[in-house]
Amino acid sequence: MNNLLPLPILIPLLGAALTLLLGRRPRVQRLVSLGSLGAVCAIAGMLVAQTYREGVQTLWVGAWPRGMGIALVADRLSALMLMIAGLVTLAVLVYSTGQDGEEVRRETPVSIFHPTFLVLCAGVSDAFLAGDLFNLFVGFEMLLFASYVLLTMGGTGARIRAGSIYVVVNLLSSSVFLIALANVYAATGTVNMAQLAQRIPALPDHVQASLQFLLLLVFGIKAAVFPLSAWLPDSYPTAPAPVTAVFAGLLTKVGVYAIMRTQTLLFAERPLHEGLLVLAALTMLVGILGAIAQSEIKRLLSFTLVSHIGYMLMGIGLATTAGLAGAIVYTAHHITIQAALFLVAGLIGRVGGSTDIERLQGLATRSPLLGVLFLVPAFNLAGIPPLSGFVGKIGLLRAGAEVGTPLAWVLVATATLTSLLTLYAVAKVWNRAFWGKPQDAGAVDPDDEDEDDADESDESPGVALPPRMVGATIGLIGLGVALAAFAGPLYDYAERAAAALPGPSYVSAVLEGVPTP
Repeated sequence: MNNLLPLPILIPLLGAALTLLLGRRPRVQRLVSLGSLGAVCAIAGMLVAQTYREGVQTLWVGAWPRGMGIALVADRLSALMLMIAGLVTLAVLVYSTGQDGEEVRRETPVSIFHPTFLVLCAGVSDAFLAGDLFNLFVGFEMLLFASYVLLTMGGTGARIRAGSIYVVVNLLSSSVFLIALANVYAATGTVNMAQLAQRIPALPDHVQASLQFLLLLVFGIKAAVFPLSAWLPDSYPTAPAPVTAVFAGLLTKVGVYAIMRTQTLLFAERPLHEGLLVLAALTMLVGILGAIAQSEIKRLLSFTLVSHIGYMLMGIGLATTAGLAGAIVYTAHHITIQAALFLVAGLIGRVGGSTDIERLQGLATRSPLLGVLFLVPAFNLAGIPPLSGFVGKIGLLRAGAEVGTPLAWVLVATATLTSLLTLYAVAKVWNRAFWGKPQDAGAVDPDDEDEDDADESDESPGVALPPRMVGATIGLIGLGVALAAFAGPLYDYAERAAAALPGPSYVSAVLEGVPTP
């Protein structure tokens, strides 16, 4: 089974090369892309089952001696993230194939969309399976250049501006990442995470603190943790719906995964628990207050995305098995639901001609199905029982109550308030955009800064929803519901994954047979 580990990276890369060669045969391109991601999902499912039964799976790539080459590692956490990511990317790809010819030419030109999308998927897989910090850096860089191409497709002014901001911020974080890698290697003589887990505790306290701070800074930018999150609401809303859905669902969660991995494995004996909890509270509050102030649905969802990163950071900061398990469950939930909501936003733009709630009214009457597609993930995001958002949040609140410190209780109160404000934000969208009598979408000002709204308005109000786009959205919403329906087994899996994160099982599995220096 260890030989399966490179396949979630290799298959999308080979698929990207093949789709690039098939640029003039869009139907074959779609089949290759769908087949590649379908294979990744199947392999991820096998890895989930294997890691659940047998624990950590490892593979040293190439003919290098063990301890000298690149290690790919799948434990319960990375296998679960890989499977959820595969299912989300597959659903988004199906959604994109439902676009009509004109929309494809404008939003997702097939000749470049499919190769770039598959490279993005390969980068996500590489980040989840990386057993060393430099390979993790490579995964992030694959995400960076693929996401820049996807973000700027269509070449509108808004997208170019957003893409420029996105690239500058991420290049800055990549530079800091390289500096952090240089410091880690200089201090320990390795970047392999299993070896680092053995060597970092022996370093002087001030060296440990500096390394921990540098890595938190890098991954905080990637995960959009406040105050390093200002770039996200200005970048994501400008992209086409399928691209935005992938960005919202996966890119920030890779940063969250990196924080969870490094804080539990490398710095288990020197955690910044209190600092992480403070950042979690600020991220929740600032993000959701920003969401309430928005009238554009995609920007509102972007701010809620930032806000709910705080829940995952809360679980990491609590540093208990219950807290980490809650963070894992909530991450799986949020990947699915946030992507689904952005797909719904794309459908709203088709039906209403805009995603600005000031220009929308009566969508529930015009398209009752669209109303259901919005309500279910919106309630899920707000944490309404018995949906998966409630399961993850109640786990985090219980973990905070078990810790019982004053700061933990502040986080419990903040998380509860944020959940209520999230419900208010999505209720505002429902009341203004879906309720009331149907009317024509408001005219779009030709001088409006958001050129993408003008693009969306080309669709006539009341246009029929393409079956594949609806089916893909329903599939993601159904996955979120399934996470709640199987909350018991999911939580059991998450608790096992959380218990193993700071333990010796990861280190022993990776370094088995590696000579001690």
